[in-house]
Amino acid sequence: MHEERQNIINRLSRIEGQVKGVRKMIEDEQPCTDVLMQIAAIKAAVNKTGTLVFQTHFKSCMEKAICDENAEDFIEDVMKLLSKYIT
Repeated sequence: MHEERQNIINRLSRIEGQVKGVRKMIEDEQPCTDVLMQIAAIKAAVNKTGTLVFQTHFKSCMEKAICDENAEDFIEDVMKLLSKYIT
C-alpha cells in the first residue's frame, strides 16, 4: 500500500512540473501546437493517476467489504464513485 501511495505522489509531482512547464511555455509565447501537445500529455497523466487512485481504493475497500460481509453496500458505493470519475 505504501508503494502504491508513493507511486501516486510521484506521478502528481510530475504533473505539477508539467503544468508549470506549460505556464512557462505560454509566458515565453511558445507555439500553440507545442502547448497543446503538453496539455494533452497532462490530461493523459491525470487520467492515469486517477485510475491508479481508483484501483487502490477499490482493492482496499473490497478487502474490507469481504471481511465485513458488506459487499452490496460496497458495490453501490463503487458504482457511485465510478460514475463521478467517468463524467
